[in-house]
Amino acid sequence: MNNEMNEFFRLRGNERYEVCEDEEVSGLELSERKKKILRSVIEMYVQNAEPVGSKAVAQWARLDVSSATIRNDMADLEEQGYLEQPHTSAGRIPSPKGYRLYVNELMGDYKLSIQETERINEALKNKMQALDQVIDEAGRVVAKLTQYPAFALTAPPERVTIRRFDLLLVEERSFIAVVMTDTNTVRNNLFHLDREVSQSQLQMLGTLLNTGFTGLSRDELEKELERVARHADPDAFHLIELTARFGMEVLEELAKKPVHTAGIANLLDHPEYQSLERAQPLMSFLSDADSAALPAKLSGEDGANIVIGPENVSEALKDSSVVMASYDLGAGMKGLIGVVGPTRMDYAKISARLAYVAKGLSQIMGQAALPPNDTKEGTT
Repeated sequence: MNNEMNEFFRLRGNERYEVCEDEEVSGLELSERKKKILRSVIEMYVQNAEPVGSKAVAQWARLDVSSATIRNDMADLEEQGYLEQPHTSAGRIPSPKGYRLYVNELMGDYKLSIQETERINEALKNKMQALDQVIDEAGRVVAKLTQYPAFALTAPPERVTIRRFDLLLVEERSFIAVVMTDTNTVRNNLFHLDREVSQSQLQMLGTLLNTGFTGLSRDELEKELERVARHADPDAFHLIELTARFGMEVLEELAKKPVHTAGIANLLDHPEYQSLERAQPLMSFLSDADSAALPAKLSGEDGANIVIGPENVSEALKDSSVVMASYDLGAGMKGLIGVVGPTRMDYAKISARLAYVAKGLSQIMGQAALPPNDTKEGTT
């Protein structure tokens, strides 16, 4: 995962966030005993959210050395930036650098129990049919499973085009335009006209649109419309423009990446956020979050990705960690689901659960085609 985590796509144009190579964390300079001590401190802190002392480490790690030796090793780990001491007389807590080494080298695989897989499978079986509802429900499932705030979003391919136009006469002065994209998204719109139109006119219009306005991006559609405007009959162009601009609206809609959030109040259940002064900024950020503000790793690879504390681009996430996994929606579309919480997370367990949910969503979305939207009305 080390190389994969060097870069996180921010979903804001082509802007990227890179973790400098200087910040790559390796435990090569640490002895095996110090690695065991670091791992023990992290595991105990994850469980109890309390600073960890040398005596507790000795009992937890079962090291055949004295507490004084462990205390000296912990002091070295603090000096090297892997541990922090919140108060002079207190034990130590992990630093972001310590968490990163743990995730990269020390964290073991977490095996989901039969009960956990059954809970996830049961929740995923209750899927909705519309894409937005599926994504929203997935976020709720993850928030409930992990007890952390969850977010979910989808991202279409970089280039989405119109595959086909269909025009259906309703009555003399109204028709339905149906648009299908190359991602198999279908939208339709009811248009009312101030003049009569015949089925043969609509057939001719459909032929023209499917010949000259398919396979084009939104900007390319705009240019083609401008070109046709210079040559077409005004009455004919009116119908062409109506339908083509509806197609452009569909492409604009698909280019948006709405973020679905769930379980934001779960933050208050964790010791780090029981102070409303600390919890409120993060809760506000998650309530207003857009896809450009969240780190994202949209890939076809299995497993979860982890962004720890200061590795996050957004200032609101600098003291938090984000764990996320991507899934396949088919037709070149990807989805992302993740959780936000304190750096004191059980990364192995959260990663395993997210990866399992993502795999289930990929299977669900690969089996069911999405239905078209309800017809909207437009008047001209």
